[in-house]
Amino acid sequence: MTNIDSSNENERLPEHLPRLNVAEHAPEAYKAMIRLATAAKKGLDPVVFELVQIRASQINHCAFCIDMHTKDALAAGESVERIVQLSAWEESKHFYTAKEIAAIELTEAVTLLTDGFVPDDVYERVAKHFDDAEMAHLIAAITLINGWNRIAVTSRLVPGHYTPGSTAHRPAE
Repeated sequence: MTNIDSSNENERLPEHLPRLNVAEHAPEAYKAMIRLATAAKKGLDPVVFELVQIRASQINHCAFCIDMHTKDALAAGESVERIVQLSAWEESKHFYTAKEIAAIELTEAVTLLTDGFVPDDVYERVAKHFDDAEMAHLIAAITLINGWNRIAVTSRLVPGHYTPGSTAHRPAE
């Protein structure tokens, strides 16, 4: 029988260290992403914006962005239940509106472009719920979060330190 040291069984594992601070080393690129975020948000319902940010981040395994956008969604009044169900939305569509489901479907199609292209039926469902300006902002928001996910995952930003309302996408200093 192996003797297991149980004195640390409830102790959390240590955080990993970030690799790179993109904001510090590429400030103009970072500022451009912030400008895109500001522009994309202006023409989109805030709830849809956060659902899209969370869903793409789940697909891309970006813990930093999942942490940030779930906190932002909760601070904006989103329910824990809808956030939790988002990873299994196909089995829990009744938690969302038809417009939100269309945005989530488009998010998955754009995020998973390696599967091909954005299918016409997905685009047509979105077009039923979003006018052209909203659609353009939605596509910008999906593009934005996929960019942020790639920056955060590659530079290994550490989740858990974001406070809603703080400067977006800043790594812990």
